[in-house]
Amino acid sequence: MSTDVLLLLLLVWVVGASGRSIGPRGHVRQTYSQIRFKREVPSTVQGRQKVSSPILRRSPDMTKTTMTKSEQLLSINDHDFTMRPGFGGHTVEVGVDVQVESLDTISEVDMDFTMTLYIRHYWKDERLSFHSTTNKSMTFDGRLVKKIWVPDLFFVHSKKSFTHDTTTDNVMLRVYPDGKVLYSLRVTVTSMCSMDLSRFPLDTQTCSLEIESYAYTDDDLMLYWKKGNNSLSTDERISLSQFLIQEFHTTSKKSFYSSTGWYNRLYINFTLRRHIFFFLLQTYFPATLMVMLSWVSFWIDRRAVPARVPLGITTVLTMSTIITGVNASMPRVSYIKAVDIYLWVSFVFVFLSVIEYAAVNYLSTVQERKERKLRERLPCTCGMTHPGMMGSYSEDNVNNTGNYGGESMENGAAMQQRMMVHLDFEENDQITGHVGSSAYSSMWIDTHAIDKYSRVIFPGSYILFNIIYWSCYL
Repeated sequence: MSTDVLLLLLLVWVVGASGRSIGPRGHVRQTYSQIRFKREVPSTVQGRQKVSSPILRRSPDMTKTTMTKSEQLLSINDHDFTMRPGFGGHTVEVGVDVQVESLDTISEVDMDFTMTLYIRHYWKDERLSFHSTTNKSMTFDGRLVKKIWVPDLFFVHSKKSFTHDTTTDNVMLRVYPDGKVLYSLRVTVTSMCSMDLSRFPLDTQTCSLEIESYAYTDDDLMLYWKKGNNSLSTDERISLSQFLIQEFHTTSKKSFYSSTGWYNRLYINFTLRRHIFFFLLQTYFPATLMVMLSWVSFWIDRRAVPARVPLGITTVLTMSTIITGVNASMPRVSYIKAVDIYLWVSFVFVFLSVIEYAAVNYLSTVQERKERKLRERLPCTCGMTHPGMMGSYSEDNVNNTGNYGGESMENGAAMQQRMMVHLDFEENDQITGHVGSSAYSSMWIDTHAIDKYSRVIFPGSYILFNIIYWSCYL
């Protein structure tokens, strides 16, 4: 029995020695598994009086905070800003005022205008109210705008618009302690303007920029001008090359859509009067000069065909070029403009001057043909004298007809032939007793008289047209 007890004690001692080792100076060595177990066990488990090491404690990550102090103050996450303020209750009143920075371009061809403006919205959202001892507002940039409710205004009939983003988004949000909000942004918009060009270029145009809520009817959102007629302000330096800005004013109306209902709409109206001096220099004066140039042909000899024909053709082609140039810069409207009336009447005057010379040339040819036939039928009366001949045939005419050199000889011969024809008809009237001279006189057409009358009729008619034209359109 003693031997068995000794063996059992020896086995227990060997097993205990394998679990720990004694180091130098009597210290007990711990195994790796025992040390790791102690590190992983919390200090509260190992002993209530032992404090954990500060190195092993983790500090919170401040970079992963989702809300800023201002957002916490406004309680952004405590409310649903996808709904309008006071949803299901009273209507949200949104005041608007506008400052026009520039009126950039006005296009008659595209029937639109481009305007840059500051548009400001005023409303009250009690969800954004905060406690403040100084009662001062807080101002934010465009980053907070995306997290709260703002009015969904848009520009009716706009073709293109954008918010400026240089060097950052031109958006400002200001919140007051009582929940009042000011929302401002800088926008450039290109909007449609239906122009009436029947009096162009002596016209006055009225265009309007229309602002309206896209989603909210007048039951949910009411738009109004914040300061009435003083809600619209303009920069004094605004000027246009072709127009004089006469007036800016605001109005408001309600618009109805059959599928959605009634909406409040705000109007920015401005009246423009076109400057006439540019068109006087480029259109009216050249056209008038071309008409006056066509009158020069009335003072040129009818036999100078190479002088009168090119002059008439040149003025006609020049007028055609002026008309084409004006219409190229204008929209293709289906009605007649004031400038069209002036140019086409001027074109008719130039064209009639060419027709006038064609009539003079034709009648002169017919007259000469008749005289030639009369000379062929009459006997020679070279040596005869007629009693009535001396009264109308002066010594100066005799001297002129006696010159046999150059142009004077031809003029004298022509005059002598006319006198001979006249005498022959007088003799025939005396013999037969018929009134042949009066019948011939009615057929006689003095081609020079047409030019003489044209020198008075054409300028007088054109001056009368100008008086009527400018009195109607100015």
